[in-house]
Amino acid sequence: MAFALKASPSSTSSSSSAPSNHPRLRSAAAMAMPTPGRPASRAVAAASAAASLEPAVVTPSPDSYWRAPLPLTPAASERIPTVAQAMSRARAHGKTAFIPYITAGDPDLGTTAEALRLLDALGADVIELGMPFSDPSADGAVIQASAKRALAAGATTDAVMAMLREVTPELSCPVVIFSYFNPIVRRGTRSFAAAAREAGVKGLIIPDLPYDEIRAFRKEAIQNSLELVLLTTPATPAERMKEIAKASEGFVYLVSVVGVTGARANVNPRVKDLLKEIRQVTDKEIAVGFGISTPDHVSQISEWGADGVIIGSAMVKQLGEADSPREGLKRLEAYARSLKNALP
Repeated sequence: MAFALKASPSSTSSSSSAPSNHPRLRSAAAMAMPTPGRPASRAVAAASAAASLEPAVVTPSPDSYWRAPLPLTPAASERIPTVAQAMSRARAHGKTAFIPYITAGDPDLGTTAEALRLLDALGADVIELGMPFSDPSADGAVIQASAKRALAAGATTDAVMAMLREVTPELSCPVVIFSYFNPIVRRGTRSFAAAAREAGVKGLIIPDLPYDEIRAFRKEAIQNSLELVLLTTPATPAERMKEIAKASEGFVYLVSVVGVTGARANVNPRVKDLLKEIRQVTDKEIAVGFGISTPDHVSQISEWGADGVIIGSAMVKQLGEADSPREGLKRLEAYARSLKNALP
């Protein structure tokens, strides 16, 4: 498989803490990484070279050809729950949904593919995958740097979709793409939505798409069975928050702070009251994100009644700021496990 990070011939160790009943969770220490800065397969190389703006790092030779993977089979697509189903299932079992976020292509797409498998095996209920963009206005320094590294390594929209087409059929949880609107418009809204569906994506989060302007894009999302998750913040007026909660699909995304993403020392205490306010206008699941980084944070938010906890910058930091992709996956595994264990 093009995006599998295969075990090094000289390495035979395995993770003693990995769940023994999950065949996909292998020790990150036993994984050999693809060459840094290079897309992990011929599929990615060709997709990168064909992308409209960002130049590819690897150019396929004249005698190499790539045929796009076929769309997910109906059986594979139906096996993976929708975002709403995954959230409802967690709630029905008395769980707070664990929703990690990583940036696609940081440090490379092969590592992203393995990170998706790893997070799924560790029990993620939903995974957010950030589409790298040159001007991530809602993100803080950590994710901005992550997007910059991913773009420099050749991660393009086409390349990310190619990777997902290979990986999503192996997952048991839904993947939601977190993307600014510019890359979607650049690709074409209809084309982007269709490509996301064919890649096995179940939902979209578009932080810079104003609520008043979602109607046109919602049509494309609906036609491609993509749930459009909407965001509300501490600064959102009560009436607008009510409208957003009614229109949001999959879950309602409660941004815990006014500002950009990034770890904070403490969770905004207003989140507790905001959760109660949203509960009064919707019975949909509510997930809290932005600024969450420690087991104490996720435990606190769960106690306040959130249905899901989203961890972004601190998760990205494990992969993108490690000395090597192998070390990044080891760090990601240990960190994700600590947060998952803090949730009911």
